[in-house]
Amino acid sequence: MLAQDLRKVKLPDLPGVYEFLGAHNEILYIGKATSLRERVRSYFANDLLHTRGKHIVDMVTLAKRVRHKKTDSVLEAVILEASLIKKHQPTYNTKEKDDKSWNYVVVTKEEYPRILQLRERTMFLDRSESASYKYAFGPFTGGTNLKDALKIVRKIFPFRDTCSPAQGKPCFNRQIGLCPGVCTGEISQKEYAERVREIALFWGGKKVTLLRHLTRLMHEHAKQFAFEAAGECKRAIFALRHIKDVSLVSEEVRVASRKSATMRRKPFRIEAYDVAHISGKFTVGVMTVVCDGRPNPSLYRKFKIRTEVEKNDDLLHLEEVLRRRFAHAEWASPDLLVVDGGVAQKRRAETVLRELGKEVTVVSVVKDARHKPRAILGNREMAESYRHGILIGNAEAHRFAVAYHRQLRGRLPK
Repeated sequence: MLAQDLRKVKLPDLPGVYEFLGAHNEILYIGKATSLRERVRSYFANDLLHTRGKHIVDMVTLAKRVRHKKTDSVLEAVILEASLIKKHQPTYNTKEKDDKSWNYVVVTKEEYPRILQLRERTMFLDRSESASYKYAFGPFTGGTNLKDALKIVRKIFPFRDTCSPAQGKPCFNRQIGLCPGVCTGEISQKEYAERVREIALFWGGKKVTLLRHLTRLMHEHAKQFAFEAAGECKRAIFALRHIKDVSLVSEEVRVASRKSATMRRKPFRIEAYDVAHISGKFTVGVMTVVCDGRPNPSLYRKFKIRTEVEKNDDLLHLEEVLRRRFAHAEWASPDLLVVDGGVAQKRRAETVLRELGKEVTVVSVVKDARHKPRAILGNREMAESYRHGILIGNAEAHRFAVAYHRQLRGRLPK
């Protein structure tokens, strides 16, 4: 099938997992969907470059076929996606993660195992026996989706995450029914081990096996007149067959409801910063804004530097400008931040953003001896995808800063 025919491929309006395949039937990319039909259609929208990046555009260009598998719920699609990514390790899934690490659901090696959500880099910080894991399910692509998925599973199979065994006092999760009573001694080690096995079956994508196991267990309890235990099994079976995963569909709903991508999507906002002075005097900072590749002078901002230092400190002045800028919650958030300078300026900006809790990619524009752009440091794909806007923003920031600096100097008495 030719790539241009993928727009017309017929897919069901149901949850599941899709795979983009290349010319040699190799798997290029794996994704999950609330609606397979609408999700795959979204890859042919006009704003794909802005919403997903150049690497996904490249993937769609190379794709020749789409393969799919339906699931009973979005939650099961999340789990199936993770197992398929782990098995096939598609090139473009790895590229999409960039320098971020994957998310995993882990089961610790303890008498009463904890069920935790961890990032890959966190899992391997400590390799001691106390930090080892009995099971690790993943990788999962979205941290927020995974958190919501864990909440859904926990309502069906309550588990321990933070409390201590037999601590006496019930933990908060026990009080709201999300811990089976590990903290109060209400559940034995053997009973809890059975619970962990059930959770592992589900996260391992073995729902059919789990349903058979619970059905058999329900009948066994009923024969022994343990009707309360049989009732718990029955409730779990019903919940598994009627999973309510509304919290997992938000991203897909936004994609499906987008009628006109170019008219309704949020413009890609690049903010560029520069500082101007003469021997450390009359120091000013500026912010310029480029939306979808076009400068928007109405959004430019000036900052007269307040920090007094004995000698010029461009890094300190840049930090002041950024802190003052992000104190304005009413201003729209940037999608990409550009600073003038090298590695030092880029790192200082990233430090400030991290301290402020802002997740924004930072790139820096390095100039040559004639003050011409020589290189863009930082995320390579962002630099390539938005090179035009980055350079326009940087040039505008330099021009605007110099003009503001001259304006201040011109106010001095003759």
